[in-house]
Amino acid sequence: MSAKNRDNKNRWRNITVGFRVSPEENELINRAVALSGLPKQEYCYRRCLNQDVVVQGNPRVYKALKTELAAVLAELKRIEAGNEVDEELLGVIELIAVILGGLKGEDTNGE
Repeated sequence: MSAKNRDNKNRWRNITVGFRVSPEENELINRAVALSGLPKQEYCYRRCLNQDVVVQGNPRVYKALKTELAAVLAELKRIEAGNEVDEELLGVIELIAVILGGLKGEDTNGE
């Protein structure tokens, strides 16, 4: 029998929780996970338990930010050509702004 896997607080996590999402929701979750720098499981724990997701700057986070900003730039160029703004794009821009503000040590709550 294999050894029990315990987390960093010595909890044995032996219960599986799963849920279904649409392809669009999956893409949004994957973007948020990449921008957080956390493993998907840890990101989901924190979001489901309403805990803060604190982003620690590292090369993976910066690469994800660079990739997302390139996608935002492409969308902004598309919008400039006369197309309408997508709500998903606004959500991604807001998430990037919050993360970049947190990395700079700014208060992102507007206080």
